[in-house]
Amino acid sequence: MKKGFYTIMSAQFFSSLADNALLVAAIELIKTSGAPPWQVPALSPIFALFYVILAPYLGAFADAIPKGKVMFLSNAIKVVGCAMMLFGAHPLLSYAVVGLGAAAYSPAKYGILTELLPNSQLVKANGWIEGLTVLSVILGFVVGGQLLGRVVSHYLLSFDLPYIDTGIDTPPEAAISVIVAFYVIAALFNLRIPRTEAPLQPLGRSMPGLVRDFSRCNARLWTDKLGQISLATTTLFWGVLGNLRVIVFAWAAAALGYSTTQASSLVGVIAIGTVIGTVVASLRMRLDQATKVITLGVAIGVLMIGLNFIRNVWVAAPFFVFLGAVCGYLLVPMNALLQHRGHNLMGAGRSIAVQNFNEQACILGVGAFLTGMTKFGLSAFATITIFGIVVAGTMFLIHRWHQSNMAVHRDELEHLLMIARSDKH
Repeated sequence: MKKGFYTIMSAQFFSSLADNALLVAAIELIKTSGAPPWQVPALSPIFALFYVILAPYLGAFADAIPKGKVMFLSNAIKVVGCAMMLFGAHPLLSYAVVGLGAAAYSPAKYGILTELLPNSQLVKANGWIEGLTVLSVILGFVVGGQLLGRVVSHYLLSFDLPYIDTGIDTPPEAAISVIVAFYVIAALFNLRIPRTEAPLQPLGRSMPGLVRDFSRCNARLWTDKLGQISLATTTLFWGVLGNLRVIVFAWAAAALGYSTTQASSLVGVIAIGTVIGTVVASLRMRLDQATKVITLGVAIGVLMIGLNFIRNVWVAAPFFVFLGAVCGYLLVPMNALLQHRGHNLMGAGRSIAVQNFNEQACILGVGAFLTGMTKFGLSAFATITIFGIVVAGTMFLIHRWHQSNMAVHRDELEHLLMIARSDKH
């Protein structure tokens, strides 16, 4: 791997760690403020909002400006969102601003991989990036939970600046003030990311022009026989995973009687399994074998339903590890295949923006559905059952879709998969 890859990994680690610690703090901030319960599941869709609204612009923006600079500006926006929470803005509004920073960050983060590395290293690079990201998720939830814990929060709140009233008076606010430091560290790594030799692509002159360009890119990826399958799979699973974290908090409270701090450790356990799955996939899978993992999606849906029968943390922990491992093993090769097809069809930044648009639209839709179910009183167990049925059923349909494509276009698809395996930059 090139030297710049490790700088990208470091920046991604601290930025992702802060994102996940902030989610825990935001959940506790809403709970302690006396807000309606439906605002907790609303955090995931509100975070996804700008991914969807600004998708036509963000991909072109990432291709028009050096990607290290885009990542730096994105982390600065996240700091603004944290500051809004600290100074009394509504948590959902503040979290939406953090989501804006994350939306701008993602096309640059993934797009620079295709510029920096040959196609033959994309699965391996994705394995490292996703594995490290999931490791940061684990630490992020653990750190977020511990920052809210009685011992650490009491220590943080005991700090006093002479002659300055910071307004930081609660454990969630103290946690958020520490999380800002992680975003600053990520921004410092962003400044060290090297400029690649990939040419910058001019930004469109008008928003309507960007929307038309984005629509063409979106249609192109959905009509590509490999792109459509990998995009459908990753869209579904990021939609589920983006909301599963919040579901686990609700399940842990209902099934185990856990607090926010205790439940944050269980979310970290899922992430441990995902790290295992991503590492194994990066070592065993090749780009031309990516479509062989599709059937695992049906198994994941069935596993989710099985969560309803668990009432013991010693059973839940290994269950979550296994569930996370299967998810990681599925996502890494499908992500790599999608990046490869998108890069060849339209350019790195635009393809990642299309991917983000579809995945975050799914997060937004699933999150809105979950918020509605919570508002109307459905239990965590009923929600998980519906989740599992939808995932298993949809993945079965995607598997049949791919089989239909193979029946008609087998030679073409096998040729494209072999090119994906052998392509070099």
